[in-house]
Amino acid sequence: MTDFDVSYIFRYYPEILPFLSVTFKIVFFSVLFGTLLGFIVAVAKLSKSKILRAIGNGYTNVLRCTPAVVLLFLVYYGLPFIFEQFFGIYIDFYKGVFVIVALSLLFSASMSEIMRSSYEAVNKGQYEAGVSVGMTGTQTFFRILLPQCFVIALPNLGNVIIQIVQEGALAFTIGFIDMMGQTDLIVARNYGAHAREIYIGLALLYWAIAILIERGMALIEKKY
Repeated sequence: MTDFDVSYIFRYYPEILPFLSVTFKIVFFSVLFGTLLGFIVAVAKLSKSKILRAIGNGYTNVLRCTPAVVLLFLVYYGLPFIFEQFFGIYIDFYKGVFVIVALSLLFSASMSEIMRSSYEAVNKGQYEAGVSVGMTGTQTFFRILLPQCFVIALPNLGNVIIQIVQEGALAFTIGFIDMMGQTDLIVARNYGAHAREIYIGLALLYWAIAILIERGMALIEKKY
């Protein structure tokens, strides 16, 4: 076993940091698509239809109870199978697509619950007041209800985004190269030498990202 060498914590940053943009792109598109899908699920949960509510709640329960790595492998092996079996075509997907799809599904489940709970936390009398003064339902929602829902959702939203950043590190299990994947290649190239120090360096990067997201959300929350 090699001795612990602090210098190795930062030695490979020039090789790892270029993949920071890859990690951010994965998180950005996962949050974007996950938010859109989460909105649809939240609408289903708030629907007066029992069937839609059951579908929305069932979707959330299944996704939130599925480990991220299991969902990632299901998407990785299942998506090409679906296209081949139902559409008769084989697509050689970019591995990042599988990661984005899996993380979007996970994010949408949490996001739908955040949206639902935030909406229900706002006094519904404000909607009635908005309509009574001549505003349409759409205007009342976007001008009165949505801003309040946004502020209520911010703390939980930041936590879920941090969670997506962390779970995105599992992408290396399907051969996708982001910060985690590149670090794993470096450790393999060194035959495991100073793996402790190299992974500590990677952990510091993830901690920094989490702190920045947390501080950013706190500033936004304070502003609004």
